[in-house]
Amino acid sequence: MANVRMYSTAFCPYCQRAEMLLKSKGVAEIEKIRIDVDPARRDEMMKMTGRRTVPQIYIDEHHVGGFDDLAALDRAGKLDPLLRGET
Repeated sequence: MANVRMYSTAFCPYCQRAEMLLKSKGVAEIEKIRIDVDPARRDEMMKMTGRRTVPQIYIDEHHVGGFDDLAALDRAGKLDPLLRGET
């Protein structure tokens, strides 16, 4: 299973939905980076992704984007192979 890293905040409903989707796919552990408690990590996220919103999700080194992007990958049948490291 691929490593999953997610930039998030404590009360972000899209972060929670992304976590639920990933867990339904068998992801046991998600590295959560809380940008609301560490502003330097927000700057890091913005430099890496060019985006200001959360969640910002990485599967291994592949930047997926936010929840809508994650859900679109799933609907297209591309999320499972990405999680298995087949891309």
